[in-house]
Amino acid sequence: MKLFFIKNQRSSLRIRVFNFSLKLLTCLLYIIRVMTDNPAQSAGASHSAAQQNAPSGNNKWFYVLFPVFAQVIVAIISFLETMLLMYLSYKGNIWEQIFQVSFLLEMINTVPFIITIFWPSIRNIFIPVFLNCWLAKCALENMINDVHRAIQRTNSAMFNQVLILICTLLCLVFTGTCGIQHLERAGKNLSLFTSFYFCIVTFSTVGFGDVTPRIWPSQLLVVIMICVALVVLPLQFEELIYLWMERQKSGGNYSRHRAQTEKHVVLCVSALKIDLLMDFLNEFYAHPRLQDYYVVILCPTEMDLQVRRVLQIPLWSQRVIYLQGSVLKDQDLLRAKMDDAEACFILSSRNEVDRMAADHQTILRAWAVKDFAPNCPLYVQILKPENKFHVKFADHVVCEEEFKYAMLALNCVCPATSTLVTLLVHTSRGREGQQSPEQWQRMYGCCSGNEVYHIKVCDSKFFGEYNGKSFTYASFHAHKKYGVCLIGIKREDNKSILLNPGPRHIMASTDTCYYINITKEENSAFIFNQEEKKGGPAGGLFDGPSQLPVHSIIASMGTVAMDLQNTTPPDASVGKLVPPTVNGAGSRRPSIAPVQELADSASILPCDLLSDQSEDDSVFTDEKGHSSTEYVKGYPPNSPYIGSSPTLCHLLAEKAPFCCLRLDQGCRHNSFEDAKAYGFKNKLIIVSAETAGNGLYNFIVPLRAYYRPRKELNPIVLLLDNPPDNHFLEAICCFPMVYYMAGSIDNLDSLLQCGIIYADNLVVVDKESTMSAEEDYMADAKTIVNVQTMFRLFPSLSIITELTHPSNMRFMQFRAKDCYSLALSKLEKKERDKGSNLAFMFRLPFAAGRVFSISMLDTLLYQSFVKDYMILIARLLLGLDTTPGSGYLCAMKVKEEDLWIGTYGRLFQKLCSSSAEIPIGIYRTESHIFCTSESQVSVSVDDCEDTKDKGDESRNNDPITDHPLLRKKSMQWARRLSKKSVRWQGASRDSSKENAQRIAQQRLNLYRRSEREELSELVRNRMRHLGLPTSGYDEQNDHQNTLSYVLINPSPDTRLELNDVVEVSVSPNTALTRCIIKKESFNPNIKIREGVCLPNPNWELVPQIRGLKAEGSASRSTFKYPRNHQ
Repeated sequence: MKLFFIKNQRSSLRIRVFNFSLKLLTCLLYIIRVMTDNPAQSAGASHSAAQQNAPSGNNKWFYVLFPVFAQVIVAIISFLETMLLMYLSYKGNIWEQIFQVSFLLEMINTVPFIITIFWPSIRNIFIPVFLNCWLAKCALENMINDVHRAIQRTNSAMFNQVLILICTLLCLVFTGTCGIQHLERAGKNLSLFTSFYFCIVTFSTVGFGDVTPRIWPSQLLVVIMICVALVVLPLQFEELIYLWMERQKSGGNYSRHRAQTEKHVVLCVSALKIDLLMDFLNEFYAHPRLQDYYVVILCPTEMDLQVRRVLQIPLWSQRVIYLQGSVLKDQDLLRAKMDDAEACFILSSRNEVDRMAADHQTILRAWAVKDFAPNCPLYVQILKPENKFHVKFADHVVCEEEFKYAMLALNCVCPATSTLVTLLVHTSRGREGQQSPEQWQRMYGCCSGNEVYHIKVCDSKFFGEYNGKSFTYASFHAHKKYGVCLIGIKREDNKSILLNPGPRHIMASTDTCYYINITKEENSAFIFNQEEKKGGPAGGLFDGPSQLPVHSIIASMGTVAMDLQNTTPPDASVGKLVPPTVNGAGSRRPSIAPVQELADSASILPCDLLSDQSEDDSVFTDEKGHSSTEYVKGYPPNSPYIGSSPTLCHLLAEKAPFCCLRLDQGCRHNSFEDAKAYGFKNKLIIVSAETAGNGLYNFIVPLRAYYRPRKELNPIVLLLDNPPDNHFLEAICCFPMVYYMAGSIDNLDSLLQCGIIYADNLVVVDKESTMSAEEDYMADAKTIVNVQTMFRLFPSLSIITELTHPSNMRFMQFRAKDCYSLALSKLEKKERDKGSNLAFMFRLPFAAGRVFSISMLDTLLYQSFVKDYMILIARLLLGLDTTPGSGYLCAMKVKEEDLWIGTYGRLFQKLCSSSAEIPIGIYRTESHIFCTSESQVSVSVDDCEDTKDKGDESRNNDPITDHPLLRKKSMQWARRLSKKSVRWQGASRDSSKENAQRIAQQRLNLYRRSEREELSELVRNRMRHLGLPTSGYDEQNDHQNTLSYVLINPSPDTRLELNDVVEVSVSPNTALTRCIIKKESFNPNIKIREGVCLPNPNWELVPQIRGLKAEGSASRSTFKYPRNHQ
C-alpha cells in the first residue's frame, strides 16, 4: 500500500487528483447549502424548524437532505484517507504529524460530521467546511509536483510559484467571503455575492464603504484576514519576483513549438558586447529573406545593461531571444533548440589577453554543437591560424589572423585593399553621403554599395548572351552594357571558384558567375523586354536617374590590333598603358583593340610558373654589389602551422642562416648592422608586432608570391617586441629579403635602425597585451598615440594601423580644431541615425586604407549564411588561396602618359584586350585644402611643393636657418603679418580676401615649419648618435593635404585622373604577357593581340641577327634578346 499510495508516481498522482477533487467537492457542497439555506432563519433555530421552512414535496430531499448526507459521506471518505496516509507516512514521531496544519484542518472539517451521525442533537452546529479550500491548495501543489516528476520537467519553478500565488489569493478571498457571510447572519444577513464583493473591495484597498461588517466577530475576521494577507502575499510576490529576475537573467527557453514552426539561428559568444551585437543584427537582418528569422543568443555571462536596453527596442525585442547558458551543456543547447536551428554562429572573444585560450574555448564549443546537433550548419570564427584545423569540419571558418595579415600585406602593394574588402563584405544600399555637398563623398558613398553576387549563366540576362564566348569578352561587354563587373566563374563539375580565369575560359550555360554590382540581377531595374522584342543584343538601359550614358563608355572602338611601326624601344619608364602612335607622331586619338570573343590559342603561350620570363637573370644583385642571391620559385618548405594553403613563391636557392635574418647585428656572413648598409633598391616594408606569431607568415607570403616581379620585391623588416623562436625563423628563412629586429615603435632608435627613413610603408599590428583594458575603448590608446608620434616625425611615411575598436579610427592622424574632421564627424552621426552599417566609412584614414579593424570582417562570416561563397572569394582576392587557373589581385598606377585612355570604360577595354585583366576599382588621391582654425591651416599640395623647394634652397644656401633665434624672428614676423592681414581685411574686405588667405597660409607655414624643424632636428640628432647618415631624411614631403578613397566598380564614364591606382584582377594565363608588356618595353616592329607578341608578316626568321636568337621551328619561334640591346 505504501508503494501504491506514495512511492509509485502514477498511482500516487491518481490519489492526489482524487484528494483534490474531493476537497473541491466539499467547498462546492458548502456553497450549495449556503445558497439553499434561508437567510432569515436565526443561527439558533432547530433542525425541525429548518425542515418546516424548507420546500415541501419531492424537492425537500434534494435541497435539504442531499447536501447534508453528501457532506457526511465526503467527510467520512476524507477522514479515512487522511488516517491511511498518516499511517503509511509514519516516520517515528506521531506528534509531528498530528500538529501539522493540514491534519488539524482535516480533523476540524471531518470529525464533527462523523459525530453528528451518532449524536443528532449537535447537527445544527456550524462547521467551517470552506476551510477545505486550503487543503485543496496543498493537494494541488502536490499534484503538480508529481506531474513534473512524472514527465521529468525540471524548469517549472516559475510556473509553480505563479500557481501558488494564484491559489493563495483565491483561498484568501474564498475564506473571507464564506466567513463574513456566515458571521453576518446575526447582522445584515449578507448574501454570498455581497460578501465576495466586500472582500474584493477590501483586499484591493479601494474600500468604497457601501458594505461593512456590523458585528464584532465579522469585524475581527476581517482584521485577521487582512493581517494574513499582509504577511502571506508579500512573501509570495517576493519569491515570484526573484524567480522572474533569475529567469530574465537566464533568458528562459525557446519553445519547441516555435522551433518547429519558425526559423531561428543561434549565436554563441563568450561575452556579448553591444558593438558585436549590433554588427551581427544589422548585417544579418539586412537581407530581405531573413526578416522572418529569429536570433537566439546563448551566452554564459549575464546580460549587461547596454545589451538589455537594446533588446528592449521593439525592432529587436520580437526577434532576439537572450539565453544565459553554456554551449557545453546539453540542457542549455536544448533550451536554445540547437537541433532545429538553421545555423549556429560561434564567435571568439578577441579581447582576451590569452588569445590561444580563447581559441580553445571556441574549439570546445564547436565540438559540443557538432556532437549535439550534427546536422546544424556551423559558422566558426577562430583567432589563431594554427588552431584552424581543429574546426575544419565546420561549414565555414574565418581565421582572424589569416585575413588580417593578408590584408595588411596587400595594403602595401595594392593601396586600400582593406577598405575595398571591408566595403565588399558589408551590406549597403549605396546611399551613404548622397546628401553631402562634396563630390568625392557622393561618389565614394555610391560605390560603397557594391557587393558580390552570383547567378547561373543560363538564368542571367547579364551574361546569358555570352554563352560560348570567352570570360574576358563577357566581363568587358557586361560592364559596358550594364555596369556590372564579372570577376569570377565556377564550373558545374568543379567546386573551386576561379578568379578571372582569362580568355581561355569559355562560358558555359551551367557556369556560375560571380559579379560586383550595386544590387543583384533579380532586383535590377534593367528593361529586357524591349530589347528582346527588337531581337538585338541587350543594351544598358536603366530606369530613372541611374541611367548610364552608354555613348560615353567607349569613345573609340578599333577593328584591328595596334600596329606599332616604331622599331626603336620606348623609354623604360613607360608603362603598359602608353598610347600607340601613328607614324611616330601621335597625330590622332588612338583606338583601342577590341576584346575578342574567343581567344586565339595559337597566340597564347603557356605560362611556366616555375620560371620568370620577365627577367633573364636568376641572380639578384643589390645596388652596391655587396652580395648576389639566387632566387627560385617553389613552395615554402616549412609551413608554421597545419592547414596553410600552399602558395608558389619566390624563394632563396639556399636557406638563409638564422644569424643573417637579424637586421641590426652583423655575423660571419655579413657585417651589415642597419638598413642603409644593405643598399636595398626598393623601399622597405616594416611590420611592428608584439610577437612573431604564425599569422605573420600570411603577411610574407602575398608579398613573395610568384606573380610579383623580382625587381619589385620590397624588403620586409619585422620589428618585434619579443625575439622570435627558432620555429618561426625556420619558416621565414627561405624567403628573400625578410629580416627581423627586436624593438618597439615607441622607441625612436629602434625605428631608425630598422630603416624607417627608407621605408614606404609601416604596418602597425595591434598588440595582444593591449587588446583588453578596464575601459573597453581604451585598448587602442597606446597604439594611437605611438602612430600619431610617427605621423609627426615621419610625415612622408604611409602608416597602416590595426585597431581593436573601429570607433577609435577618428583619432588617427588627429588634428586639433580641424573643421573638416568635425564636419566628417557630423556626417558620420547623420549616417548612423539613418541606420547605415558603414557610418565610419567617411573617416579619411579608413577611406585611404591607412587604418583597419579586424572586427569589420565579422560581417564576412555573417554574410556567408546567405552567400556561402564570400569567404572563398575573399581568400582568393587576398591571396590566401591559390586555385590552379585562378587570378590574383594587383594594382597599376595611371600616369600622365596614360591619360589618353580617358574613361574607366575605355580602361576596361584596354586591359581586357591587351592583357586580359579585369579592373574592379580605383584608388584615387586628390589634393584638398582642409578648413581649419587659425592655429592650424593646411595648404594645397602645390603650395607645399613650392614651400619645400624654397625651404630646401634656403637650407642649402644658408646653414643658419636652424638657429632658434632666426626661428623666433620668423614667428614675430608671422604675428606682424597676422595684424596686417586683419587691418587689410577691415579696409578692403573684397579686394584683399585672397591676399589675406595667402598671408595666413604663409604665416601658418612658418608655424608648421618651425615645429617640423624641431622634430627633424631631434631625428637627425638620434641618427648621428647611432652613426646613421642623415641624408635620406626628408621631413617636408608629407601627405597631409591630400585625401584618398576607393571607388569600387565605378561607372564606365568615370574620368581617369592622374595618379589613380587601378585595382585589377590579373589572369594567370596572361602572367607572361603582363610581365612582357609591363617590364620589357622592347617592341621590334610587332603587333599586339591579347597582349602576346606576334611577328610582322614581312619578317624573315633569321637567327643570330642583330643580337636576336631564334629557338624552335619556323612556325613557332621564341625570340631572346640581350637586355641592353636595341
